[in-house]
Amino acid sequence: MRLLVLGGTVFLGRHVVEAALARGDDVTLFNRGRSAPALYPEAETVLGDREHDLARLAGRRFDVVVDTSGYLPRLVGASARLLAANVERYVFVSSCSVYASAAEPNDEDAPLAALCDPASEDVGREYGALKALCEREVEAAAPGRALNVRAGLIVGPHDPTNRFTYWVTRLARGGDVLAPEPRDQPLQLIDARDLAAWMLVAAQEGASGPVNVTGPLEPLRLDAALAAVAEAVGGGARLVWADERWLVDQGVEPWSELPLWVAAGVNRDDAAFLAAPIGRAAALGLRTRPLAETARDTLAWARSLGAAAGPAGLAAEREAALLAAWAAR
Repeated sequence: MRLLVLGGTVFLGRHVVEAALARGDDVTLFNRGRSAPALYPEAETVLGDREHDLARLAGRRFDVVVDTSGYLPRLVGASARLLAANVERYVFVSSCSVYASAAEPNDEDAPLAALCDPASEDVGREYGALKALCEREVEAAAPGRALNVRAGLIVGPHDPTNRFTYWVTRLARGGDVLAPEPRDQPLQLIDARDLAAWMLVAAQEGASGPVNVTGPLEPLRLDAALAAVAEAVGGGARLVWADERWLVDQGVEPWSELPLWVAAGVNRDDAAFLAAPIGRAAALGLRTRPLAETARDTLAWARSLGAAAGPAGLAAEREAALLAAWAAR
């Protein structure tokens, strides 16, 4: 298969390239060359910025393009329009954040988010709505040949966010670990390697339309997930479960300071943020590896860095102060 990856050297794109090369695909990367430019000497790299240099791909033919780096509709639309005539399948990596509300689990037919400001390109504030518009651009450019992958939380080695990695490294360190109630919060996530492998096969087999892609099929509970990670990485950690409202009152930020936690009792519109029906993806062959395997591999990668794996998570001093305050309440 002739594959074009827009991106390809940071996280998900990296796993897409590795999976494609392992399959024997002919791989071309289009990126700025700022992150690990020499990572894949066996692949062709076309250097360029999608804002200014898309013409460097004009007339090139590919079986599949995987767009892992699209956030702004005007840029995604320009890419899709340029490439659509010369590709069989356009795979756009979107997000489960596209839905208008996460108060309940959303299947692919649920209403989508809309921009608060129609002219906004603020990815931080309007991430979901911008991704929804990107999907629309791709479908318009390649009707019936676009696969819009609504990914859940993507985790695993090379994750730059530290959202899952925080729990892996913190539990491996052992001791008392601050954990957020409610323990039964639903949780799904997807190993980047499983997502990458699925996208290649689904695209090759002609899948199209929007597809929620996360896992497992039945959401985990937060307590079961953290217990599974703790067992996988060792360290003998003890989870200390603190009340949700108390944590919010202490100024603890859901998702950023305590990743995987959405504070559903306080932020009711986020109650099902990490729970999505994935029957469509399962029917298209999605398979997910055990959480313990992802945890062990993520820990090995994080330890190889010798430094923090990203911005999310509680600093050790902050966690210690919170644990002391919870014990003394």
